[in-house]
Parts: sequence; structure tokens; C-alpha cells
Amino acid sequence: MREELRTMQPKARIGILGICLALGWTSLTGAAQPVAADQVRQLDIVQTLAKPKDGKAEGEATLSSYLLVYFKDETHSLHFAVSTDGYHFTDVNNGQPVLNGRDIAEQKGIRDPHIVRGPDNAFYLAMTDLHIFAKREGLRDTEWERPDETYGWGNNHAMIFMKSYDLIHWSHAIVPVDRLFKSTANIGAAWAPETIYDPQKRKMMVYFTTRNGKETDHMVYSYADDAFTTLVTEPKNLFTYPKVRISTIDGDITKIGDTYHLFYVAHDRPGYLRQATSARINGGYVFNPAKIDPETVGTEAPNLWRRHGTNTYVLMYDVFGAKPVNTMGFSETEDFVHFRNLGHFNDPGSPMKATNFVQPKHGAVIPISNEELDRLRQYFTPKG
Repeated sequence: MREELRTMQPKARIGILGICLALGWTSLTGAAQPVAADQVRQLDIVQTLAKPKDGKAEGEATLSSYLLVYFKDETHSLHFAVSTDGYHFTDVNNGQPVLNGRDIAEQKGIRDPHIVRGPDNAFYLAMTDLHIFAKREGLRDTEWERPDETYGWGNNHAMIFMKSYDLIHWSHAIVPVDRLFKSTANIGAAWAPETIYDPQKRKMMVYFTTRNGKETDHMVYSYADDAFTTLVTEPKNLFTYPKVRISTIDGDITKIGDTYHLFYVAHDRPGYLRQATSARINGGYVFNPAKIDPETVGTEAPNLWRRHGTNTYVLMYDVFGAKPVNTMGFSETEDFVHFRNLGHFNDPGSPMKATNFVQPKHGAVIPISNEELDRLRQYFTPKG
């Protein structure tokens, strides 16, 4: 999420593209082309999630491929891309959504998808329930879900939780955060949820960006039930920025050794990405004023992932200020002090390539096994 979208002019093709997707057409990189109805695949949402009989967790040595989850402003839907080397990513559905936001979200659109593997070998997927162009596309009569003067720009009140054991069959729940606790009744936002396992609580911790009404955006944490259908503890503050009235959003936590690294966005100068560290998963993060990303334009949505078989970590971020269109940017580090700029997807000289999709936004990458990668490829391969 970002404040800069307040002044963004929606692309004229957004509404047209929504119609094309509904008809099973693709028009992401050129003229719309019809796709046979039996070739338009979507992930399977199930009423009951069956746990595999073996319950066997994947060993780290087998997790040598990668899954990128992302969304697009044009579709407000979920997309998957995979890679065998961590450099070249290919969309499994040829640039089409793997889940249409209109089918799974209260606001008929999703943003900010995040995925993680839990200790039960299940995949936990969390998303923002929000469509920023819903009025334009005729999905609601008002600019926002609730009055701007009370709840602010881009206001929403719900998140989407999904869980799977095979990346194909998923449970699904809309989580109305404002109705769960007295302290959240007046929230103006429930943005960019991410999930991490807390070994002390033995629960999946969900942390996200929120605010009270139109007050300052900040990050909080809560814990989810085992089925990943709701939050069961009252949200508490995750990190306090030392300057008052400076928004902090889009947190991403990774444990490296004995230290938890929190990457986030500060609407401060210089912007945008920052890093804080702690010995605890849910607090005690120490402020570091250093700007992390190499960009000279706006960035958001940091996500950290490790290159298989190395001590090299990749920090990925949404370069929403890139012109003429947004893209993903990448930096590498071994010591979390020095970061090497890898450039953007498909930039000349950059090793990072997106082979059949453009303009990915606010993504997350996790390691998967070759078997899991093949399962996704086979599921989305057109039949016939």
C-alpha cells in the first residue's frame, strides 16, 4: 500500500482488462486473445482441507525451486510465478490470475499477497481485501468502502486468509478485523498481512499495517487459529518509529541466526525502506535510520528470501515509482549491512528476469520443492 496512489491516474485499460479477464481473454502485453474456457484454470477453494496422510515436511535440501506470489493493479487478483534458479521467473498461468479477486474478496479485489510455509508443511497465504479502483469499475458507488473523511484513503476492514498443503487446494476465509476486538472497531486499514511461525507461542503470527480511523499508519501483530481462518488475540504494537506521525507500513520479518530482521517502509526522508532488528519475534525492534534500498524513486513492500545453498539473501521490493511502469527491484546481501543492487526485472544488465509477465506488485518469494513446482506447472498447463 502507499500514499502516493492518492494522486495516481488509473490507466484507461483497467476496466477493459477486467472485462477481458472475465471472458477468459488475455491482454496483459498486447491485444486481447481468446482463451478456451476449459483452459482457464484457477486454484481450487475447498470447504474442507484434507491434511496429507504422511504429514511429512519437506527437507531444506529439497527446496531448490522458488514460488513468487504477486498481484497486479490491472487485475486486483492473485498471480503465481515459479523459478528453478532464483533469477528467471515464469508465470504458471501465462500472466493470468490463479485466483480472481472478484471471487474471493469482499471488496472484489485483493492486494499485497504473502505466502509462507509453516512447521506443519502447510502454506499460509494472506492478502489485503481491497480494490482501489472499485468505483471506476462499477463495483461500488463510493470511492472507498467507508467515508474518506472518517477512515482515510484506501480504507478497508478485512483481510483474506488461505491455507493449503499442496498449493492447489485451498481453504478460504475473509477476516473482518474491525469486528473481532473492541480495540479494532474503528480501524481505518488492515493492509499487507504477513505470517510467520512463533516457536514460543507455537502459533502462526500475523502482522499487518493498520490505523485508528485516519490516524498514523503503524504495524501490529496478532495470532491466528490453527485452521487459519481468523485472529484469536487482540492486535498489539509491533514496532514504534521514533518520530511521531510518521507512517510505517509493509513489514516483513525473517529470522537470521538468533536475530529477527524487520524490513519495512517509513514515510520519512530519505525514503523508503528501513531495517530494524530484535532478539524477539513480536517486539523489541531497534530502529536503524539507514535507508536500505538503492532506489531514487518510491519503493514499498520489502520481502526477504534466501538463495538456495548459499548465505546470500535477496531483498525484493516493489518499485512503484519506476517510469513508465512499476516493477520489482532486487538487492543481495550476506551481512545485512551492505546490499548489492541487482536492478529491476528485465533491466539491461540485470540477472533478474520475468519471462511472461509484466508489472508485478507487492510480492513474496518462498522456496518450494521441484515436485511442488511440477505440480503447479501441470495443473495450469492447458489441456487438449
